[in-house]
Amino acid sequence: MNPTTTTTIADLARQLLDLDEGELEEQEKRVIERAVKRLAVSRNVDEELAEKATFGQRIADRVAAVGGSWGFIIAFGLVIFGWVGLNSLVLASRAFDPYPYILLNLMLSMLAAIQAPVILMSQNRQAARDRLVAGHDYEVNLKAEIEIAALHEKLDQIRANELALLCRQIGEEARTNR
Repeated sequence: MNPTTTTTIADLARQLLDLDEGELEEQEKRVIERAVKRLAVSRNVDEELAEKATFGQRIADRVAAVGGSWGFIIAFGLVIFGWVGLNSLVLASRAFDPYPYILLNLMLSMLAAIQAPVILMSQNRQAARDRLVAGHDYEVNLKAEIEIAALHEKLDQIRANELALLCRQIGEEARTNR
């Protein structure tokens, strides 16, 4: 960073955020630097997360997506009714899992024991994504505020220049009319 950029960043920090440059967080410094250089701060957070996702994280997301769908609930309900029907009606005398369906109960418990932590992992990733999106939104909003404040400053400068020009013209007209 060159000295003029540092001065500009310090000036912007004081003008727009009422903070000294030392009080700025790294995120705020980065946004101001990008505003000074007229660079965009927006980025695709989903792509950023997808690039960093491990194999286990992608599996957790897929399991959570499938396990939390109506398709899974309906299919699982059909499997349970099929299991109960097969063991109660079709194989009534030679059922491999007679009532109270202890084997079915064991499989359901194992599925829940495996599925619950996987869904929690996915929820943790979603919470991390939400924090990243909130941080990104803050950066974009801060850059927008900086740009709007800069536009206001430019408009005020244009208005002041036009007012000075108008005053000079009125003064010249007054002198020529005497």
